[in-house]
Amino acid sequence: MHAVILAGGKGVRLRPYTTTLPKPLMPIGDKHAILEIVLDQLATSGFTSVTLAINHLGPLIRAFVGDGARWGLDVGYVEEDRPLSTVGPLFGLKDRLPEDFLVMNGDILTDLDYADLLHRHVMAGSALTVAIAERVHKVEFGVLDVEASRIVGFREKPDLRYRVSMGVYGMSRRTLAPYPPGLCFGFDQLVLDLLDRGAYPATYPFAGFWLDIGRPEDYDEANRSFDEIRPRLLRERAGEPV
Repeated sequence: MHAVILAGGKGVRLRPYTTTLPKPLMPIGDKHAILEIVLDQLATSGFTSVTLAINHLGPLIRAFVGDGARWGLDVGYVEEDRPLSTVGPLFGLKDRLPEDFLVMNGDILTDLDYADLLHRHVMAGSALTVAIAERVHKVEFGVLDVEASRIVGFREKPDLRYRVSMGVYGMSRRTLAPYPPGLCFGFDQLVLDLLDRGAYPATYPFAGFWLDIGRPEDYDEANRSFDEIRPRLLRERAGEPV
């Protein structure tokens, strides 16, 4: 099983933290980097190889991860000479990827079963499978339903429930075929393209722990709660406690 980790972003929302460290190497708890946790989880799940897409402060990531031997992984790299957004780095890898593979952002903490997601993707035969989580937003106002200038409904401070992408995907190589290497292309554009072609992506609903380390408050929350969530993120592998 193969995974591509997108680790080339500048981490603008996490500045000044990311001025000297790339976001995937930000420390969580007292001894682990985000990327270290992700690689350990992938190895524990049975993945054998990983491609890291790097750009911003990429040499630091190379120095930290190396060839992946410490996790029992075969790690390779693709380095962007300019930002290619969230899907663009994959277009230059088309000939080096298996038919089905995992794609994920390098700045998330979750106890999602990566192997099961990839297995479900293969069984569904979809071009793309998106891991999704439900989020709830408390609306602090009374919400009016209006038709033809008349109020036909009213909800006092309702909960707005919506589904979001977790930044983890099962993908098939054929999905990348129409796009040339070097194209700057985002996940949003890919989904809209697939919808236009009638190739509707599948979903993988997930109700476990998930935190996108994209903002300072999210990063601070991850550190505050790490002792509690650590057993869900880091498990024993090869008989050795993490």
